[in-house]
Amino acid sequence: MLENLKKLWESTGIAQVFENQEDAWLWGKTLFMYLIVAVLVYLAVKKGFEPLLLLPIAAGMLLANLPGADLFHMELFIDGENPNAALQIQRVIEEGGLLDFLYLGVKLGIYPSLIFLGVGAMTDFSPLISRPSSLFLGGAAQLGVFAAFVGALLLGFNELAAAAIGIIGGADGPTAILVTKILSPALLGAIAIAAYSYMALIPMIQPPIMKLLTTKKERAIEMKQLRPVSKLEKIVFPIAVIVIVCLLLPDAAPLVGFLMLGNLLNVSGVTERLSKTAQNELINIVTIFLGVSVGATASADVFLSWETLKIIALGLAAFILSTVGGVLGGKIMCKLSGGKINPLIGSAGVSAVPMAARVSQKVGQSENPGNFLLMHAMGPNVAGVIGSAICAGVFLALFQ
Repeated sequence: MLENLKKLWESTGIAQVFENQEDAWLWGKTLFMYLIVAVLVYLAVKKGFEPLLLLPIAAGMLLANLPGADLFHMELFIDGENPNAALQIQRVIEEGGLLDFLYLGVKLGIYPSLIFLGVGAMTDFSPLISRPSSLFLGGAAQLGVFAAFVGALLLGFNELAAAAIGIIGGADGPTAILVTKILSPALLGAIAIAAYSYMALIPMIQPPIMKLLTTKKERAIEMKQLRPVSKLEKIVFPIAVIVIVCLLLPDAAPLVGFLMLGNLLNVSGVTERLSKTAQNELINIVTIFLGVSVGATASADVFLSWETLKIIALGLAAFILSTVGGVLGGKIMCKLSGGKINPLIGSAGVSAVPMAARVSQKVGQSENPGNFLLMHAMGPNVAGVIGSAICAGVFLALFQ
């Protein structure tokens, strides 16, 4: 009886903590990870910042850092001696835990594309079709991507890691995950958490920059209603984007292709059931799996490092510069249009849909209560989604 109780005690995580007291530094880092989990839960529950993503990520971090749980093994996916070694799925099946199985969806690039399918089904591209010049703002807001890429190189990261870090500036979590899992999988936890955390903080990050770079007169500009878009235009648009973008950048096909497929399911008018499934059940399920498995990569021994601090700093700089690029692009369009374009819509050129567009609306309406910028800002916003996917395709084509 005592032998069984001893065996039961030794199987607990508490016993493992006491057995490994000599590695106090590791347990200190683990406790700090629990603090990070608490912060993410607080931001999600109390502040309402991206709860659908931050809560699953926090749960994944907690599960991966529980002593004795043995749910995730990064060594099954990354060979320290041979980083380019092929993934051995049979080994994952034989030796892996639950989170290892879920992580296969990240490693194989399945989850990001399925997320884009749902996003495409929920996105209305009419503002972009009505005002194609919004593509310029979506491109201008990618400034932070290339600035962070250069900054990462200057801080000592190699080209592959720098490209993965740069994508944080696109404010697009699935794109950042897809690029990172291909180019620099060891950094996935830090990059994904930085990307989603800063996406959640967009309502705090962007307004001060927008106000700093624009005048009160510019922020108060009222824009004319967009022209109606025909059903034919809505159907032709996703097909045209797939053909053009994927022919020029085949590496962007998994993201752009599924984004536009989702949109085509919505606008065609004949696949309502599929569209609703992509918008609801499918994207909700995949979001849970993606968040938990990405959070699991943030183990204490890997996540808490100087590299992570550099990534967090570069991610913040990327978000700031992407907002700066979008607003400056908006000011250029304002000038060229004779003052008919409110430059605030340029900040929505980052890919966080529809949060960035709502921020443009809120800041504009605070200056002029009669100002309704939401639909105008959605044009650059959805252009930013395409822009971030194109940036990903460029980096993959260059460095893969």
